[in-house]
Amino acid sequence: MQSWLLWLSIAAVLGIAELMTATLDLLLLALAATAAGGAAALGLGVGLQLLAFAVTAAALIVLVRPVARRHLTAYPQLRSGVAALVGREAVVLSVVGREPGRVRIGGEEWTARSYDPDLLIPAGTTVDVFAIEGATALVYPRE
Repeated sequence: MQSWLLWLSIAAVLGIAELMTATLDLLLLALAATAAGGAAALGLGVGLQLLAFAVTAAALIVLVRPVARRHLTAYPQLRSGVAALVGREAVVLSVVGREPGRVRIGGEEWTARSYDPDLLIPAGTTVDVFAIEGATALVYPRE
């Protein structure tokens, strides 16, 4: 059997095993076996084929694996409830300052106080929601 066929067979077996385990490690080894198969197809000796396999496997495991793992295990941050209101735009309905007033956030009316207690925000001003404390939004005017 020609050596490049042997390497491609090894790559196929590793690829099938990767489909069964979904660990990503076997896929990287399958790619290294494919690189060794390419070296064999070029007519390089067995020693250089093994070297191509080892160098490619090491490079893929050191360089690609950490990045791929990070992307596979990272979950998008989904904000829900009142946490989803932080950072949104609101319109002041009644004067907001140290004493609570009213704002409209996404079609809902909320009690609001100024994030800066010394600041008085007039009605009609567009503000940003900085935080939610209980049922009160802490807002600051947009610049």
